[in-house]
Amino acid sequence: MTPETLQIIAIASIILSVLLGAWVFVLGYRLKKLLSGEKAQSLEGLIRALGEDIRALEKFQKETTGYLNEAEKRISRSIQGVETIRFNAFKGTGEGGNQSFAIALLSENGDGTVVSSLYSRDHVNVFAKPIKNFASEYEMTPEERDAVSRARKLSA
Repeated sequence: MTPETLQIIAIASIILSVLLGAWVFVLGYRLKKLLSGEKAQSLEGLIRALGEDIRALEKFQKETTGYLNEAEKRISRSIQGVETIRFNAFKGTGEGGNQSFAIALLSENGDGTVVSSLYSRDHVNVFAKPIKNFASEYEMTPEERDAVSRARKLSA
């Protein structure tokens, strides 16, 4: 190799070294800026904090799901359909007017009770019958069946 060629190679190597040094300096500055955020919070600390937040959110989601499942169970057992039918139990004698009634109180599954009252001038009789799946093991009057049927429509 000639001395001129060696001189060109040396100059090119020096220029390349200076450019690489500048590039390393810029990358170091950018990396330092990335790793030390505002208020001296590092990227590692930020990632750790985000991980803790994610774990807290997962715990909250699990607790909320459990609570909602329990609430759903309670709601399905609560009274969803209420219907009152008033009627005259003694139409033939003219006593009572529309003072008698049947009230159905049912959950969305059709469980609950129907309460009936037969009113006359001399006395009042009150009856309660358990309802399971929109039916009773006891014989129901037409008014009680009507109250259960209407309450079923409301609970659906």
